[in-house]
Amino acid sequence: MDIGPVGVWGHGSWSEFGDPSALAELEHLGYGTAWLGGSPPADLSTIEPILAASTSLVVATGIVNVWDADPTVAVGGYHRVAAAYPDRLVLGIGAGHRPLVGERYTKPYDKLVSYLDVLDEGGVPESGRVLAALGPKVLRLAGERTAGAHPYLTTPEHTAQAREILGPDKLLVPEQKVVLSTDPDEARALARERLEMYYRLPNYTNNWLRLGFTEADITDGGSDRLVDALVAWGDEEAIRERIQAHRDAGADQVAIQVLNENRLPVLRALSAALV
Repeated sequence: MDIGPVGVWGHGSWSEFGDPSALAELEHLGYGTAWLGGSPPADLSTIEPILAASTSLVVATGIVNVWDADPTVAVGGYHRVAAAYPDRLVLGIGAGHRPLVGERYTKPYDKLVSYLDVLDEGGVPESGRVLAALGPKVLRLAGERTAGAHPYLTTPEHTAQAREILGPDKLLVPEQKVVLSTDPDEARALARERLEMYYRLPNYTNNWLRLGFTEADITDGGSDRLVDALVAWGDEEAIRERIQAHRDAGADQVAIQVLNENRLPVLRALSAALV
């Protein structure tokens, strides 16, 4: 499966790119994969319109939430979509977050293992699935039982650590938020607006602490140091340098999430530098 060196990460149903001409343009610009965030449903029904409206885009879930998505339904959805669109589907799965899941969120590692067991029993191949992985334990699980890992909201330093844990032959696709703006106040304000919800999610904050950030970096909207590490901003060359840093650290693909209000014009502007 050719996922390409750069993917595009978006929330929900990808409604902004619902026009087939927009999807065709993304393909023409060289973006290889559409990553669907926002916990897509287990039956993968939101994937099919994107696949049907494009000719070569790989579509990946980033991620199906194991607490909400019945694994047997995910098995059926995977086989239905993969049969209709061979070599264009990646099933990304993950354990979500305790503050959002509530009391069901117990032993998330064990839940991931049992979910993978059901996928195995249903014939979903390891080559067709990845894990949302941040910490070493889940990264090792991703390397042992899936095609690789899709870390979210991380840094090139984390990418290097993830590559070391996964080994040289596993897929590694970090997500990277970007703002195309050379005004630091404007760029950081937009970044902080989009990062606010993540400061309340321990999966992310614990990972940042492991990377050397402090509790002070996470308070009061996040320090400039943290914001600048998590969100690449500046002109096309500045963003290219951040994407290249992930590649140099071992990423196979970088899934960029544009935070500017209108994503497609930014993706057009970035394509020459990134793809």
